[in-house]
Amino acid sequence: MTDGVGRQVNYLRISVTDRCNERCVYCLPPDFTAWKPREDILTYEEILEVARVAAKLGVRHFRITGGEPLVRRDLVPFLADLAQIDGVESLSITTNATLLAPLAEPLRQAGVGRLNVSLDSLDPQAYQQMTGGKLADALDGLDAAKEAGFTNIKLNTVLIRGRNEDQLLPLAEFAAEHDFALRFIELMPVSLTEMLDESNFLPLGEAKQRLEQDDELLPLASGAPAGNGPAAYYRLRKRGTIIGLIGAMTNLHFCDQCNKMRLTCEGQLRPCLGNHLETDLKPVLRPSVDPAALEQLIRHHHLLKPSEHIFRDNYQPDRVMTAIGG
Repeated sequence: MTDGVGRQVNYLRISVTDRCNERCVYCLPPDFTAWKPREDILTYEEILEVARVAAKLGVRHFRITGGEPLVRRDLVPFLADLAQIDGVESLSITTNATLLAPLAEPLRQAGVGRLNVSLDSLDPQAYQQMTGGKLADALDGLDAAKEAGFTNIKLNTVLIRGRNEDQLLPLAEFAAEHDFALRFIELMPVSLTEMLDESNFLPLGEAKQRLEQDDELLPLASGAPAGNGPAAYYRLRKRGTIIGLIGAMTNLHFCDQCNKMRLTCEGQLRPCLGNHLETDLKPVLRPSVDPAALEQLIRHHHLLKPSEHIFRDNYQPDRVMTAIGG
């Protein structure tokens, strides 16, 4: 599928739940309780029907997200079924890794090839303050993933001034030690616009300067870790760490090569994270699936994909990130 500005759309991020066992400060308001009713959440079979049609239309890369996807029951058999769909070339998961330790080996056996792990700090107290979770659980999950044979693991760090700017080099050294790629991500107004004030926002340019005070960043024109995201990749010369920079707010060409759509846990197909456009797929999935109508909706939906996000235009999120899918 090719969208209205000539970009190939071959990547679908699927949220399987809006629940999460952490409460990151940039993602969930502290008093948020408006979870989707269970009857509104797509069943695994409904998600598989969407994936089958998407793969038929040329989608090749699938990423499972949440909320935290590992909180949903029976995830592993679903992933095994998804991996077997004709046309699926890669299957990956975004997770906070705190529940990963007992699931790493089953996930690998089910066909998951890549892991993106949210890791905002290596300081236990700062990690708890930013996420509400325990750093030790996330590190146990990462150890289990390595033991299970995952070789494509990326760490995702959301930059927040005053919270984790002192973690740039410790995270780079940790990633080098374990052969992980490390990606720094600018704050976006995905859940809470107030997080974007000057006291919190740390632009990638400043983070890059901080890294370069201690090491040299060498651009990677090729050889970047396999993936389907918008990161610009570098290698730290002394440490060898592969660093990805994801700057939706300061990179004016951020959307030029975007190839993705999102499926929310309750069945909304969303062509852009930073836009409110959505298409409800439930009418062609319930009470029984209509494959022809589903294909028509997906074909129509990808043409709605805007040329760029509207995060810089006083964007006001209409729901939290866990409801959209990471």
